[in-house]
Amino acid sequence: MQAFGGRIEQSSLKDKVLAILRKNLITGDLVEGQLYSAASIAAELGVSTSPVREALLTLVDQGVMEAVRNRGYRVLPLGEQDLQEIYQMRALLEIPSMVGLSGHAEVLAREAEFRGLADDIVGAVASGDVVAYLEADLVFHLSLLRILGNHRLTSTVKSLRDQTRQLRLTTQLGTDELVRTAQSHLHIVDALVAGDSERVRQLMIEHLEHIRTDWGSDVLDAAAGMSAAVSTPHGSYQ
Repeated sequence: MQAFGGRIEQSSLKDKVLAILRKNLITGDLVEGQLYSAASIAAELGVSTSPVREALLTLVDQGVMEAVRNRGYRVLPLGEQDLQEIYQMRALLEIPSMVGLSGHAEVLAREAEFRGLADDIVGAVASGDVVAYLEADLVFHLSLLRILGNHRLTSTVKSLRDQTRQLRLTTQLGTDELVRTAQSHLHIVDALVAGDSERVRQLMIEHLEHIRTDWGSDVLDAAAGMSAAVSTPHGSYQ
């Protein structure tokens, strides 16, 4: 049976829609708790509903959205407990995996490639392009993890990263902290190439800490404020 390529085009369109939806999740234009219909998104993007629905269902599978019967799709809220669980899972998976890549022959052979990706991350921060930053960061980390040959590991880490969303990342643009985080990718490459597993471990611990601090959901700010108010209702007792 002859293949005409139509299904490939459809898949490509779905991926493009998915990229747009993810960007809107990062910027907060897709609001937590609000309902969205595939038809209205398709009309705004000027495409058919099919690729939009496929993209939305991908986000459902990743735990980012939920399908509400006969109503549409809702962005799931990301609470403090969610961020803690994602952080713990990623720490358990990524830190020992990256440590295991210290001095790995394939890392050494592809050093220039990984340095190039790290440079792309630094460049994206310098230009204020959040989406480019996240894309380069994703490729950097998943490309390293794929060296281990564990497809389930890579798939799970990608899913956890998608769920994080990093809603406050846009507010970090222009800050010294985000610049240091971007540059840490170069330090990770240095440590991997040097075979310094303890340095890799420390860098990854610092790297993942951003999940539950700088880049999480705004709910963390509210929770922190409430905690402070409860613990010191009339001011400090020190």
